[in-house]
Amino acid sequence: MTLTLASKYHYVVIEGPIGAGKTSLAGKLALRYSAHALLEQPDANPFLERFYRDQARYALPTQLFFLFQRVQQLGEVTQLDLFRSSVVADFLLEKDPLFARLNLADDELKLYEQIFKQLRPQAPLPDLVIYLQASPDTLVERVIRRGNPVESGISETYLRALSDSYTRFFHQYDGAPVLIVNTENLNPIERDDDFELLLSRIEKMRGRREYFNLAA
Repeated sequence: MTLTLASKYHYVVIEGPIGAGKTSLAGKLALRYSAHALLEQPDANPFLERFYRDQARYALPTQLFFLFQRVQQLGEVTQLDLFRSSVVADFLLEKDPLFARLNLADDELKLYEQIFKQLRPQAPLPDLVIYLQASPDTLVERVIRRGNPVESGISETYLRALSDSYTRFFHQYDGAPVLIVNTENLNPIERDDDFELLLSRIEKMRGRREYFNLAA
């Protein structure tokens, strides 16, 4: 599979809710293929920790900071020659309104939508989106286990609502080919055999929407 990413998938996005492992997988894929890693920088958001503790008060500044950050990062993609270099990202801009609808009050959502429409860059569509799924219980356990202080204020209720929102979003998403990966029994970050299995499944993908579910 040496040439697969470089020749077929120039721009790959890894997506999934908090705890799905998208950033770790994106980094590992980028390293494997010497691709440009385009990763979210949540630690740079000064409102994020406060948002998890007081969502109503800090939802809008948190959302807007991420929007500005992602738009700026996607500017890097538009400047790259994707036929000469590959990009692996851990966010899909089209998903950004998912968080807005989940977190913002009605008047704030209207403001956000106006700003989103004005700022949205003319970035290329991904050649492939890999959507990492896991049950809400698994996501909760992973967030607790990794012990990130910024995430300590995330409630189980919020993670469950976020997981449901992702499921609805990708049920309707058709902007790019999607490989939906169930990570309940697959750990491509810590288990090299699982990583190779995933790479093989990516190589074999032919349709616009396919599923990868490793049995227990």
